[in-house]
Amino acid sequence: MYAIVEIAGQQFKVEKDRYIYTHRLEANEGDVLTFDKVLLTDDNGTVSVGKPTVSGAKVTAKVLGHAKGDKVIVFKKKRRKGYAKKNGHRQHFTKVLIEDITL
Repeated sequence: MYAIVEIAGQQFKVEKDRYIYTHRLEANEGDVLTFDKVLLTDDNGTVSVGKPTVSGAKVTAKVLGHAKGDKVIVFKKKRRKGYAKKNGHRQHFTKVLIEDITL
């Protein structure tokens, strides 16, 4: 059984007892979250597609913690002008464990 859920503006394929990394959510470690924007569900071959969401379906998840992604180097340069600028960026993520999918 799996579901396609919209979390923080992105769509994720989620399954029970799996974890995903989403964009940083305003939740503390150990909080239980409920996601209602379920776009599609598959229950052993029985597919339900929402218009736009599946009514009555929800996904329950637990926040395991917050993390940072790998560093991305942003390097800007204009040739023959003596201009070079180097910056770095690390994206903030939230690790979420999917506890239950209810239809």
